[in-house]
Amino acid sequence: MPFRHILLAILVVALWGFNFVIIKISVTEMPPFLAAAVRFFMAAFPIILFIKPPRDENGKVPWLIIIGFGLSFVFGLYALLNFALYIGMPAGIGSLVLQAQAFFTMLIAYFMLKERPLTTQIIGAIIAFLGIGIIGYYRWEGANLFPLILTILSAIAWAFGNIFAKIAGKIDPIALAVWGAGIGAIPLFAISFMVEGVDELVKFIVQPDWGLIGILLFSAYPATLFGVAIWNWLLSKYPTSSVVPFSLLVPITGLIFGYLLLGENIAMLEMFGGALVIFGLGVSIIKRR
Repeated sequence: MPFRHILLAILVVALWGFNFVIIKISVTEMPPFLAAAVRFFMAAFPIILFIKPPRDENGKVPWLIIIGFGLSFVFGLYALLNFALYIGMPAGIGSLVLQAQAFFTMLIAYFMLKERPLTTQIIGAIIAFLGIGIIGYYRWEGANLFPLILTILSAIAWAFGNIFAKIAGKIDPIALAVWGAGIGAIPLFAISFMVEGVDELVKFIVQPDWGLIGILLFSAYPATLFGVAIWNWLLSKYPTSSVVPFSLLVPITGLIFGYLLLGENIAMLEMFGGALVIFGLGVSIIKRR
């Protein structure tokens, strides 16, 4: 892989790690479900008016897959993750725990797609979940455990999103991202209206906070659409084993930005658990000779 493409991969994972800080800031400025709904509404509109729904190799629109992707990767993932960050999950630790999605994906693919994991993947999963268990043990007291559980559930939602994208096959990934964002934004707005009320949305529209709008635009475009486009372009150009390891930098950049920008403290036990998660991820991508 040329050096300029390596820099692109590093840029994407840095955007994704930094986006955890952006999400954390957004849920302190507005209700968490509304923040997620507005983000994905921005990611979908007005682009969705100019891009056709993704089609499979037979020219058909796989609506069940698109809807499943939107409900899992957009609604399920970010409704749970935003709420977890809102009630106390640190951005850095959240970016770390969320990487369990790789192993949930592997487990779901085994049962649904009959994809048998390699021995190294199984060992890596055990190591990583041990690390998550250590973090959970540290956060056992009081309400701190609940944000951790929500983050793990959001990782499961992400895993189902991966499965839907895998089943979709060779369709336009940008079209899938845009239409998935539009579909997922609908239940996000619905749960926001039911739990948080309509007044918050009215206030956001009538009294716009341009700083908050800028934060949401960053999440919608650089972190979501641009990041997905570059990542999938790299995957189409190079072997998966050459691109996927860069995702290990997401929790590292998330922890760094959380520490630098939000002043989040990380306990030694959490650092040890995080190191196990990253080590487990590394073991899982070792190629069997």
